[in-house]
Amino acid sequence: MPVSDDRVQSPLRRLLPRSLLGRSLLILGLPIIAVQFISLWFFYDRHVQNVSRRMAQNLANNIQLALNHMQDYQAAEDTSWILSELRSGQGLRIVLRKGQTLEGLESRNMGGQTGREVLRQFRGALSADFVIDGDFDDRNFRVRVAAPGGILDIVASKKKLWPITTELYVAWSIGTAIVLLIIGGLFMLNQVRPIRELAAAADRFGKGRDVPDFKPWGATEVRQAATAFLIMRERIRRQIDQRTEMLAGVSHDLRTPLTRLKLALALEPDSPETAELRRDVDEMERMVEEYLAFARGERLEQAVEANLNALVHDVVARARDDGARIELELPSSLKATVRPNGFKRALTNIVRNAVRFAGEVRVGAGRRAGMIVVFVDDDGPGIPEGERDDAFKAFHRLDDARNRDAGGAGLGLTIARDILRGHGGDVILSDSPMGGLRAVLRFPV
Repeated sequence: MPVSDDRVQSPLRRLLPRSLLGRSLLILGLPIIAVQFISLWFFYDRHVQNVSRRMAQNLANNIQLALNHMQDYQAAEDTSWILSELRSGQGLRIVLRKGQTLEGLESRNMGGQTGREVLRQFRGALSADFVIDGDFDDRNFRVRVAAPGGILDIVASKKKLWPITTELYVAWSIGTAIVLLIIGGLFMLNQVRPIRELAAAADRFGKGRDVPDFKPWGATEVRQAATAFLIMRERIRRQIDQRTEMLAGVSHDLRTPLTRLKLALALEPDSPETAELRRDVDEMERMVEEYLAFARGERLEQAVEANLNALVHDVVARARDDGARIELELPSSLKATVRPNGFKRALTNIVRNAVRFAGEVRVGAGRRAGMIVVFVDDDGPGIPEGERDDAFKAFHRLDDARNRDAGGAGLGLTIARDILRGHGGDVILSDSPMGGLRAVLRFPV
């Protein structure tokens, strides 16, 4: 059953993954992401900035060289040749817009460290005024420079300022990080699988179900834990077998003298004294049977998938045959993995206890939050809240209404709880809507 953690947790701790796989991936992924981030930062700070600065400086120097030649050679054919050389050498689109000026224009979309570095290089290399539009379109930027007779309108690819290796490096860094995380995730998943199998095997064994196919595998520590679990399982089984063998002998030893007593009393003439002795012998026999059932705990029976409706109906039908008035409420279909005989014994003890002390009894069953729930309500005197835990103690008898005159050996609730806990569940007592006691048998599906 899940264990709740009632400790106060910090907000950061609440954000952490709860599973071992999630935490392992977090431990693996954070260093990878941190290393990639740091490498990207150094690459951008050192490589990208240096390359962008040199590329901007080279472009600005070539534009300044063209301006110098245009100043020295102002003939139309010379200007055309100079611009043609600049186009072919730098891969630029250049137009000399005669008669235009830079008045009212200003640089835009040149933010960021790279944009500021480009502006700084252009200011240092160009002697003429200029404006730069860093976002002329998706792939190009625009530079307009004051030139003899007008302005040079230059459109260049952004690759002239921002190196293409930046995108490749970023893509490579992100891709390698993703690949490493996937490989690490698959590896960690394989490491967590044996732990999950161990937890599932322990859970099944705790519910009284067999786990014959479980074998230790995985890391050394996990194999050690799995081996310890198998050793513990065998020790518990040996203990159960030894207890069962001992109880078989005890049963024989106790029943033999009781049988002789019953035969001797049967030969005696009827009298008030012999009637009292017969009642005592019958009660001793019931106590022995209940004690043996409690000590055996029905643990030798294998858990199987059973029709729970049929089991509950059978118990109620037997109680009705004995004259009990019981109202039954069952869903259309309810199946669960149980030890059928053990479950019927537990429910029979609860129903008999209710019938013994009440006039009306209601039995119902259902499925709630992954649990099978069977409740038995009665309109009897109930049990005070402070005495309900004592009601489960072996041979413990409650005062007043629930006394020895009502019959029983004080083991009914003890046996019922022992059986339900063997199924990974429990028996809980509370107030009944009918005014008496409600007993709830609950166990995981």
